[in-house]
Amino acid sequence: MSDAYIVNVAYIVISVYIGGMATNTHSQPWNTTDIPDQTGRTAVVTGANSGLGLATATALATAGAHVVLAVRDTERGEAAAATVNGSVEVRRLDLADLASVREFAAGWHGDLDVLINNAGVMNVPEGRTKDGFETQFGTNYLGHFALTNLLLPHITDRVVSLSSTAHKSPGSPRIHFDNLDLTGEYDPMTAYSQSKLAMLLFTLELQRRLTAAGSPVRALAAHPGWAATNLQGNDASTLRRLFFRLGNKLIAQDGQAGALNSLYAAVQDLPGASYVGPDGMFEMRGAPALAGRSATASDPATARRLWTISEELTGVTFPQLTAAVRS
Repeated sequence: MSDAYIVNVAYIVISVYIGGMATNTHSQPWNTTDIPDQTGRTAVVTGANSGLGLATATALATAGAHVVLAVRDTERGEAAAATVNGSVEVRRLDLADLASVREFAAGWHGDLDVLINNAGVMNVPEGRTKDGFETQFGTNYLGHFALTNLLLPHITDRVVSLSSTAHKSPGSPRIHFDNLDLTGEYDPMTAYSQSKLAMLLFTLELQRRLTAAGSPVRALAAHPGWAATNLQGNDASTLRRLFFRLGNKLIAQDGQAGALNSLYAAVQDLPGASYVGPDGMFEMRGAPALAGRSATASDPATARRLWTISEELTGVTFPQLTAAVRS
């Protein structure tokens, strides 16, 4: 992280902090009490043993849904599930291992109303998933790409995928089609931005395919703004970890507020391919609302190209949807 970047982001943080101090007495226009009754509905939330995922799962379960906490560490998942007041269960899912993704999907039977692709890692040191993909691209994006397509024949309502404002951070993030793993040029923030841009492009192309197939299922995306979770604690840079720790204290929303954006996308009547984020300054905090995205994230040609490559990399393709899902 360069000094100039730190100065720019610090200015944003201070601006949002001052703005937040001026408006933090206002009531939240939309919150978990506005979630419609979810009785009889089933949801899967990936990465639901802490942070945004647990907050999302808790809110849906409280509203009456049966929620599956799809987690890598089932012991931690069971501990998290014990804190939820509602109908929940824990199933193992390691998004950094396509065999685990396939096993999870193969074990699913019956309808699934909502899939929330929440899990992710952020700015971690260079590494590889079990299948050899760069860790952030493989975990945040490719694992969810495979999971969604494998579960899609069961999904009846919508898919919500987590992105980030990092998809339009300084440096004009793009998909590095010539080097998706960033071999020889790895930078943690570049890799994270690419993975979150990929999630928006995935949502765009998924919605196009669902519409073409005559499916009522909707694909949406959301981002939490700046939410204080343990996600930032694994940053590869000590300087960034300190910076994020300060930001978490001064400006970040808590996990419950950050999760409102995913919940809004999951239960509100929104058009397919909608993108939800906080409505405050720089989309860092505030009430859920439709959010802005970069021109690259809105490019259907780039979305189609990424989809084709993702099918080749994962061996998972868009399924032939049955009449049951389309009805």
